[in-house]
Amino acid sequence: MTDAPIDSARRATAAAAEPSAWARFRASDFFWKFKRSPVAVVSFSVTVILVLAAVLAPLIAPHNPFDPASLNLMNGFSAPMQPNAFTGDVFWLGTDDQGRDVFSTILYGMRISLFVGFSAVLFAMVLGVLLGLLAGYAGGWTETIIMRIADVQLTFPAILVAMLIFGIAKGFTPVEYRDQMAIWVLIIAIGLSDWVQFARVVRGATLVEKNKEYVQAAKLIGRSSPAIMLKHILPNVLSPVLVIATISLALAIIAEATLSFLGVGAPPTQPSLGTLIRIGQGFLFSGEWWILFFPAATLLALALSVNLLGDWLRDALNPRLK
Repeated sequence: MTDAPIDSARRATAAAAEPSAWARFRASDFFWKFKRSPVAVVSFSVTVILVLAAVLAPLIAPHNPFDPASLNLMNGFSAPMQPNAFTGDVFWLGTDDQGRDVFSTILYGMRISLFVGFSAVLFAMVLGVLLGLLAGYAGGWTETIIMRIADVQLTFPAILVAMLIFGIAKGFTPVEYRDQMAIWVLIIAIGLSDWVQFARVVRGATLVEKNKEYVQAAKLIGRSSPAIMLKHILPNVLSPVLVIATISLALAIIAEATLSFLGVGAPPTQPSLGTLIRIGQGFLFSGEWWILFFPAATLLALALSVNLLGDWLRDALNPRLK
């Protein structure tokens, strides 16, 4: 009876002495490498700032650029940080032809670009990981069919595949719902054009993992194939998948901007950064350079920071470089 309080005290002392998850992370090699990489710190900071600015756009943006009641056509073509000749209003980054604040349109446009990018990468990752697991674990004709489809798709540029899928999907969408479904169709198109690299990496890792002892033990105790793939093999092949997802995010954002710039992406009622760049291009040579420059600079900063962060993650998590 007298030992119980002592044991409880010892357990409490051990729990108090155990470092927290944040303390363990700060003491890890990963965080040590991160702190000593200026590229990683700067790219991570820029990415976080831009993502937070997009998420908090309704709170940060001075105006709602998509509310017709708040627009004043007399503010059209206002230069950055200069009072408008008719109204005297001053806008940080100027206004476009409809009098919309460029700074506000960039914040709201980033929301669409980031939503499409994250959703497309998530869709491509789930599809590619599942097909890669199935191909690597099942083998035979299943692996042959999946990987030959992947090889054929790799022979075409991803942007052309996305345009083809977008055109086909939009053709099957009723006319009255096309603008409402355009964003989701865009996500599916970019996701279907980007699943191949996930599938190839996961398939190669699965070929290695399925011959290890823990998989053979799971088979001996009667675990089903889906359970072995999802509960045993999948956690051991996720490290390269997360790195690919980070790099693919930048490519998905650029793909969305390219499609929107070509007029086959986000609808005019929900303009993304690509749509804003397409609108600004029409006024570049008439002197209103800010309508194109600031959305293009934002897209460049967002894509470059995410891409540099993904490159650093790939090097930091590569065991051959340790």
